[in-house]
Amino acid sequence: MADAARTAPAAADRTAGWAAAPVAALVADGAGVLRSLNEAARVLFPAAAPGRPVAGTVADWLVSAHEAGSAAVVRGEVGERCFAAHPIPHGDAVTWWLLDETDVRSARDELAREQERTAFLSDASAALLGSLNLDRCMEVAARLAAQHLADAALVLAPTNGGSFPAVTCVRGGEPVRSSMAIDPDELPGLGEALQGFPPVPSRWLDPDAAPRWVLPPGFGPVGSIVVTPLPGHGVPAGALVLLRCGDRASFTDSEELFARLFAARAGAAMSAARVFALQASITDTLMRELLPPTLEQLGGVEFAGRYRPARDGERIGGDFYDVHSAITADGDESLAVLGDVCGKGLDAAVLTGKIRTTLRALLPMAGDHHRLLDLLNRTLGDNGDARYVTLVLASARREGADVHLRVTCAGHPPPLIVRADGRVEEAESQGSLIGVLPEIESVSADVTLHPGETCLLYTDGIIEAKGGPLGDAMFGEDRLKQAVAECANMPADAVVERVQMLASQWIGRGTHDDMAVLAITAPRGQHLAAVGGHGRGRYTA
Repeated sequence: MADAARTAPAAADRTAGWAAAPVAALVADGAGVLRSLNEAARVLFPAAAPGRPVAGTVADWLVSAHEAGSAAVVRGEVGERCFAAHPIPHGDAVTWWLLDETDVRSARDELAREQERTAFLSDASAALLGSLNLDRCMEVAARLAAQHLADAALVLAPTNGGSFPAVTCVRGGEPVRSSMAIDPDELPGLGEALQGFPPVPSRWLDPDAAPRWVLPPGFGPVGSIVVTPLPGHGVPAGALVLLRCGDRASFTDSEELFARLFAARAGAAMSAARVFALQASITDTLMRELLPPTLEQLGGVEFAGRYRPARDGERIGGDFYDVHSAITADGDESLAVLGDVCGKGLDAAVLTGKIRTTLRALLPMAGDHHRLLDLLNRTLGDNGDARYVTLVLASARREGADVHLRVTCAGHPPPLIVRADGRVEEAESQGSLIGVLPEIESVSADVTLHPGETCLLYTDGIIEAKGGPLGDAMFGEDRLKQAVAECANMPADAVVERVQMLASQWIGRGTHDDMAVLAITAPRGQHLAAVGGHGRGRYTA
């Protein structure tokens, strides 16, 4: 009796604890009949009661698990809540404890969505920054936005007073570029977005009032619109318009925020592409002034030049050549200039540009080589630049079938004269470097070229080019003389082409300095147009 008295209060406590447990619990036997359930389970399953079958009174997924005799945790939904049912077998019955996992699952799903969005933004950044072409960036932005953010996307770039550059893309389609002559204020928020102002919430926009130019062809009714700016580096990069079909849910606040995060990356990429395009345009404009000119016949004299910078990835360097028309005391002449600035790369090219501009300004003194070089030497000295330049000047004048040259070297290798019979001579001219000493010295040489003969001006990058079988031997003056000896009676263009080709073959994959050659040829009545005699030839007289 005493043991029974002690057991009764304990059983009552357990029953009270079961009934008041915050977790829903129910007991069902092997026949599928409910034996008991606590208060939380009654609230969750109002139709359930002791003695009633589980089928039709509790969730179907729980009925299926009980009838299958599952010993594992099963999950399912009851209304809008998510539960994990844990079975506890005892005898011929099973107690099912239902733990509410709604908040945990929501947090897990939100984490998965954020991880997916982060991965997308990372991939989008890589794709957007993969090109510095503005049109390409706009296409990538429109495609990504249509695939991941909306059903269609429109990317607009700022205009300079004309039409707006635009790219439209529908989900699953290809981007389409166009130029839109539109009033952006027809779509509320677009004009402000193009000026970089914060976006207008999509709930404030009436999709039915959207102008037709916003919609891609055949898109159908619009259910929701998002307009967001594309922020750039200091100035707006454009605007992004997202469209959803009428049968899809409107954009949520989190989706609009995500769209702005994407727009920030797209805007940065477009802004970088625009800056690069501007810099490339400026560079091309300046480059045209620094690149060697295209030479042709001038005053009855053939001119041809070739230039190869020290680095294959560069277009300019420290070697240069020019041919100018000049009026001297002897009449109309052509002044050919070939020079080599100390150094290589962009810094040398900048000094090259200054020298070429100065020489152009000194053309009225072209008849007096020494005076011209002296004025150039003083100009470089006044600039305080520690670098120097070597030069060779050649004034050319046609006299009947011959060409008369006056050649002056200033610290430069003497030009080579290729006679019609293959003999090679050096012009007897010499002089001091330009830009080193306050006073210069120079000795000019007079040369007469008969038809088919050539005067070759070259920089030391040709003779100092290292290569050959062992890779460390210089091309040298002897090989150069042998090469030009084989160019007797060739046109100027063929001569420089052959010299440059032989020097490049000698170098192979090795390094080299800037290389420039300029040929002055007294034309013959008929010249072959190609090295080796192949080709139909051209008349040059």
